[in-house]
Amino acid sequence: QVHLAESGGGLVKAGGSLRLSCATSGHTFASRHMGWFRQAPAKEREFVAAISWSSGSTYYADSVLGRFTISRDNARYTVDLQMNTLKPEDTAVYYCAVLRDTTAWGSMHPAAFESWGQGTQVTVSS
Repeated sequence: QVHLAESGGGLVKAGGSLRLSCATSGHTFASRHMGWFRQAPAKEREFVAAISWSSGSTYYADSVLGRFTISRDNARYTVDLQMNTLKPEDTAVYYCAVLRDTTAWGSMHPAAFESWGQGTQVTVSS
């Protein structure tokens, strides 16, 4: 099983940037598709972005398209989320996760992912 740990969250003003990182363990990381989700208070967990094991393919939620970029480094076992032009509505706890099965590629539903990290808080002030 892959173990995940997110970092890089913090407080930033609207229009600013943050880079989140997800450190992983487990020798199967390089063969697994990965994703980022977020959850704001009193809201359901929401898909943000996903990246294939080879970094050849990505997909994003419409709300972050053009502002966020997901990337990965299989040699360092990390998945990053570069977040630019942040908005107050981006405020949430951000989680990384592993896609359960390659046949679920393209899914944005949390149930399609597993091995959630503990999350990192991102707060965007107006």
